[in-house]
Amino acid sequence: MEEMKVVRLHAYGGPENLVYEDAPRPEPAGDELVVRVQAAGVNVLDWLLGEGGFEQFPDVLLPWIPGWDISGAVEVVGNGVSGFQQGDSVYGMVRLPEPGNAYAEYTAVPASQVVTKPPILDHIHAAAVPMTGLTAWRALVDEAGLQRGQRVLIHAASGGVGHLAVQFAKALGAHVVATASGSNREYVNSLGADEFVDYREQRFETSVAPVHAVIDTVGGKVQQRSLDVLTRAGVLVALPAEVPDVVKAEAERRGIRTRHFSVEPNSDTLTKISRLVDDGRVRPTVSSVYPLAEAQAAHEEGRAGHVRGKLVLDATTVAS
Repeated sequence: MEEMKVVRLHAYGGPENLVYEDAPRPEPAGDELVVRVQAAGVNVLDWLLGEGGFEQFPDVLLPWIPGWDISGAVEVVGNGVSGFQQGDSVYGMVRLPEPGNAYAEYTAVPASQVVTKPPILDHIHAAAVPMTGLTAWRALVDEAGLQRGQRVLIHAASGGVGHLAVQFAKALGAHVVATASGSNREYVNSLGADEFVDYREQRFETSVAPVHAVIDTVGGKVQQRSLDVLTRAGVLVALPAEVPDVVKAEAERRGIRTRHFSVEPNSDTLTKISRLVDDGRVRPTVSSVYPLAEAQAAHEEGRAGHVRGKLVLDATTVAS
């Protein structure tokens, strides 16, 4: 059996438990594709689950291969798959809530969970889109029901979810208010934000006019304070942590809805996002690229916070 290089998690905890090693190449089931991975996106979920999130799933046995965002080329087509052929460039968020097996040279994925990669993007930038893009889209469209002309406040607007949410909201015709550190002002404004709030210098709840929706990826006190800028019947969408009961109760008292969800693979939505990318209306940001063998370093940077856009692993740079 042919082998490949992978990164596997051998124990729950910090990045030091990620091991770069050999593993057998996968074979596709009938409804799967084997993709030669060119790039794998690094997401907050990668290290949160690596720190122990999968311990609640007894069927997930160590070691396992992290990562859910891939971009690459179809290597093998399962015998029950149509619509793809060897060499096709595809991308997607795969297998969640099971291990995604993205940190690898090759991975077997459900064909229904990947779509054609936007030609305008290279594999590195394509791998930065799926999980954060699907999260931002669902938050704005499905949960907040954002409409043209409405006002939306997006916290952590320079981050993985935030930088795409700003661009999606503008594409939907909304008025975007964005919070981030002052060092990101020019960057966030370049994404299309109509108003910018430096959270270190201003309290957004006293400097922002009422909004119809808040997309909050920060949590904590920011969540509670966000209620003060929402209109009655407005929506607070909180990610990735759930809304605490005390905040839910206060929101209900004010006539504000709260929403929380777990992102899932969705090829229809990813296709919509691809169109926005190809039209030049959305551009993902990649702040750092690491060779696959340096996944530990990528996780260390991610856990430290304040990443602009996304971190990506280059699976074509393989060490012996």
